[in-house]
Amino acid sequence: MRFVLTAFLMLALASCGLPRGGALQSEIIGNEAETRSDIAIYRVSREMLGTMSRWPAPDANSGYKWPARGRPAADKPIRPFDTVDVVVWDSEENSLLASNGQNTVQMKNMQVSPAGTIFLPFVGTLHIAGLPHSAARARVQRKYEEVIPSAQVQLNVTQGTRGTISMVSGVSRPGPIVVDDPNFTILNAISAAGGPSGQIENPQLKLIRGDQTYRRPLQDVLANPKYDALLLPGDKIAVEPDERYFRSLGAASKEAIVPFSRSSISALDAMSLIGGLTDNRANPKGILVLREYSPKAVRADASGPNNERSVFVIDLTTADGLFSAGKFQIHHEDTVLVTESSVASAPFLFGLIRQLAGTASDLSDL
Repeated sequence: MRFVLTAFLMLALASCGLPRGGALQSEIIGNEAETRSDIAIYRVSREMLGTMSRWPAPDANSGYKWPARGRPAADKPIRPFDTVDVVVWDSEENSLLASNGQNTVQMKNMQVSPAGTIFLPFVGTLHIAGLPHSAARARVQRKYEEVIPSAQVQLNVTQGTRGTISMVSGVSRPGPIVVDDPNFTILNAISAAGGPSGQIENPQLKLIRGDQTYRRPLQDVLANPKYDALLLPGDKIAVEPDERYFRSLGAASKEAIVPFSRSSISALDAMSLIGGLTDNRANPKGILVLREYSPKAVRADASGPNNERSVFVIDLTTADGLFSAGKFQIHHEDTVLVTESSVASAPFLFGLIRQLAGTASDLSDL
């Protein structure tokens, strides 16, 4: 009777699933999954990382766009609303400009018009905006030499307001900043606004220029001078918290929505952020990263994933798997699933069997 009851109970246990916190690897990427046409499965390795480096971003909003730094002007260009003083040296006996006994004519406080021009006697309207001082002086002199061959020109410029940029949010002192220096960069603007707010974790920069919006982590701009772009009048800058996250599920030490704490996170970093694997449950050979690509990213060749729904399999029990996990980048809205070990429930099962065997023995004695 004891053995009959024990066998019956073991068969009952085998016919139903034991309680688990996550899926087995074979349930997600078993033989059936590998033959399906609506999902792609990739083993993360050194070779695979080389192939993935040529793939487009998972979606249209992934990655970062940022303007080129630009070249600082060696000589500040003249702009509308600057004030110009022109002195013409005229040694002609019958000067068109100078009075008797004078050899210079001074034309002061001429404001450059919104169209970028000034008016000069005997020359007319002359466009000088956008020219550095030396080039503007040479242009004025060439024009005067057409009517006064011996003319020599001196030109002085007093800068007007060069324009403003706007610090929108995420800094100690948001508001407009008057820009008088063409070499004024985005880090200059953040510094002038009192620096980023200390309450923003992993701050991200948003630069709005005309109809273009650019994004870049502040950490990247601080680390690489090429990202410290020169600002143009009308630019708008916001410092915002990083809204990216990934999901942690299964036999991980923490199942949660995990925000990005830095500009880039590798799969190995993700393992640390989720507290590692659950020792008595996790399958270190079955770390799965589930990712959905934009339809535009899908490719028929190796230049992109061959399916929107892609699963990347990471094996943390091999050297190549560990090194590759350190290079494999986690993207926004990825799901990191730590699968259950197939033997994780064995102690639980054997404990149940012992309890049931004891129950069967008690029933037999009755």
